[in-house]
Amino acid sequence: MKKFVVLGLLVSVVGWQFTVVSYAGVPLNNLEGVGGIAFNPLAYLVNAGSKWKKETPKTETVEKPEEGSKKAYDGFGLLSKISKPQAGAWYVRLPQAHVDWTALGTAFSIGDRLEISYGWEAVAPHGASTIYKNNIGAKLLLIPENAGDHKFIPAVSIGNILKITDDVPSGTKSVGDDIYLVATKLIKETPLPVLVSGGLIATNSRTTGVFGYDHNYRFTWFANADVILFKHLAVGYEYKQGAKYHGWHDADYQDVHAAWLINDKLTLVGAWVYAGDQKSKSEVGLGNGFTVSLHYGF
Repeated sequence: MKKFVVLGLLVSVVGWQFTVVSYAGVPLNNLEGVGGIAFNPLAYLVNAGSKWKKETPKTETVEKPEEGSKKAYDGFGLLSKISKPQAGAWYVRLPQAHVDWTALGTAFSIGDRLEISYGWEAVAPHGASTIYKNNIGAKLLLIPENAGDHKFIPAVSIGNILKITDDVPSGTKSVGDDIYLVATKLIKETPLPVLVSGGLIATNSRTTGVFGYDHNYRFTWFANADVILFKHLAVGYEYKQGAKYHGWHDADYQDVHAAWLINDKLTLVGAWVYAGDQKSKSEVGLGNGFTVSLHYGF
């Protein structure tokens, strides 16, 4: 009986610890700059809780500075609607394909509804010219998480990523885009908090656009699951289905990752990545490898 009492107290203490934890690292800036994990977007907006200027409560009166005052006055409340930016840096090493992949991204949100992002990628295959890729993203939060005080409702967002790649193979386009719908939910009722997410993408990207863009679009799906193990540590799994075009079939992408939430602004991530069989004749795979990334929310 005493063992059950002690166990109950332990579970209660651990549960309390996770209810007060700050989930600083979610979402990250993914490889294309969008608020997500590594490959996939999340429905959450980046750094939405951090504003340049906090909104003034309606019960308070804001006095306009006297003429000649140097004090900044945000008369339209714009600074209280725009979040501070968040930035992330990735390094991916795929030794089987002899590829070094570097990515830098930044994003901010407006009015807790719209996310604007930019991502820059440099993909350096051994013995070939480096491929540069630019991504401009917009994500609209359609349904906030727990809308109407219903704990079972996930956050739902729709987004678009405009992609531009230089030096694409003959027969492909240099400009393409992804249109996605994603739902994300943090489940706190489980013994450990679990973040689950999934969605659909309409894409014409070949290997995320590194090898250009097809003339047709295909629907693929993606999913994520992360468990908050300790106050500053989360581990998870990510999956992204590869698109199949006429004469081209991208491999499915997967990764197992761990995120160290250093503080409420800084997150360090390490992951093992599998991007398909590099020797396969039926699909375009880049083999396995590892990635590290660092993220900072201002």
